[in-house]
Amino acid sequence: MVWDHMKSPSGNVPRLMFCLVLIVSATCVVFTVKFAANSSSCGGEKLYNSVHRSLAGQDLSRFLGQNKSLLAKAPGKTELKHIVFGIAASAKLWEKRKNYIKLWWRGEKMRGIVWLDSHVDSKNDEALSLPEVRISGKTDRFVYKHPKGHRSAIRISRIVSETLKLGMENVRWFVMGDDDTFFLTENLVRVLNKYDHNQYYYIGSLSESHLQNIYFSYGMAYGGGGFAISYPLAKALVKMQDKCIQRYPKLYGSDERIQACMAELGVPLTKELGFHQYDVYGNLFGLLAAHPVTPLVSLHHLDVVEPIFPNVTQVEALQHLMIPMKLDSAGLIQQSICYEKNKTWTISVSWGFAVQIFRGVLSPREIEMPSRTFLNWYKRADYTAYPFNTRPVARIPCQKPFVFYLSTAGLDPTTNQTMSIYNRHKVPHPDCKWRKMVSPANIDKIVVYKRPDPHLWDRSPRRNCCRVLESKRRSLVLDVGVCREGEIAEI
Repeated sequence: MVWDHMKSPSGNVPRLMFCLVLIVSATCVVFTVKFAANSSSCGGEKLYNSVHRSLAGQDLSRFLGQNKSLLAKAPGKTELKHIVFGIAASAKLWEKRKNYIKLWWRGEKMRGIVWLDSHVDSKNDEALSLPEVRISGKTDRFVYKHPKGHRSAIRISRIVSETLKLGMENVRWFVMGDDDTFFLTENLVRVLNKYDHNQYYYIGSLSESHLQNIYFSYGMAYGGGGFAISYPLAKALVKMQDKCIQRYPKLYGSDERIQACMAELGVPLTKELGFHQYDVYGNLFGLLAAHPVTPLVSLHHLDVVEPIFPNVTQVEALQHLMIPMKLDSAGLIQQSICYEKNKTWTISVSWGFAVQIFRGVLSPREIEMPSRTFLNWYKRADYTAYPFNTRPVARIPCQKPFVFYLSTAGLDPTTNQTMSIYNRHKVPHPDCKWRKMVSPANIDKIVVYKRPDPHLWDRSPRRNCCRVLESKRRSLVLDVGVCREGEIAEI
């Protein structure tokens, strides 16, 4: 029939071609609308209806105006500018403990408030090196009945609420800490970027003391190690917190009161193992040398534990740790395990902190357990007192590790590799009778090459791999980095 019309001189050819084009166009429109209706990324039914109305003749600008929320760019990643710190402090200890805050605080990039119990003298030259200092609101109206605690716990528990009421803009997270807490802020940002700040989140970690967790809660974030509360959750908390506090006069601490209110809101603790309360005494070496496979976010109880590097003050030790932190904060204190096969040594690298050499072959399963170089919070040498696996400090002379502490570190811009040097900690070492095995006592220094990896935690958690590049009589050269295909830690 079409062919007959085309042959006909009646002039119907343009009309037929127009109908054909119209049919094809209508088919395309139908399939386009159906595709939009089935696509969740395009807004589902709402976008379908808007497209349908637009195709029916509505003005395009009106269509775009109605769907601004669907077409808007997704919010960018969380940065330091989106975080507000609330620091709990006391006037009595402020003069000493403010030096810990000065180490990690960057006034031009950060926002936060130090909340004190009474007035302290402020120095003009500390304006950028410390957060703003304020006095907490009065808490006389609240009842406190714990026989061994202090009512300052009520004041500290209200820090997040008091900070929110200051009305700061563009806030995504409130982060709580103590005046003796050292934050690694780049890793804090990495952790918070895993979570949607528009949802209710209460993020932190537990105590290193099993008994502390039993007495208080295994569902509580310990305030000294620090915790983060998303902005919407902080808004919900501020509406009900004062009445909530009144319902729990017998609780001991501030973090316990926060958790009680979180329980009423129905929000559980999201655990991030990089927040460290450090409810221990003594030497943190065992905990740091076998750090969990997670970013190091905070260190607490700096007045209680020994400096993390020998023969220096705690502030000097933390300043020393900041050298590798500035080169590769994501990989700081992350453990790698490898073997020197010719000498039958086991090597454990805690990058940016220390390297250990053990005689003989120890399995990764054993080396990744912290050695008990510390005492628990109740000062007992009791291995059952921790909520994680530990291993005893070696008593057999030949099994004691040789420890090499970080000396210096730098970045080679031509190769984009860090080079860190670790010198042997020269303390008396017990005599070993394993004469057939080469002694690490001859090694004076260890050089470790590592490429900075800011995206380490964007991938699934895995320890970096360690390789022996060169083994000389007085030195050892290692390479640390992402594991190659099929690479495992084996002798």
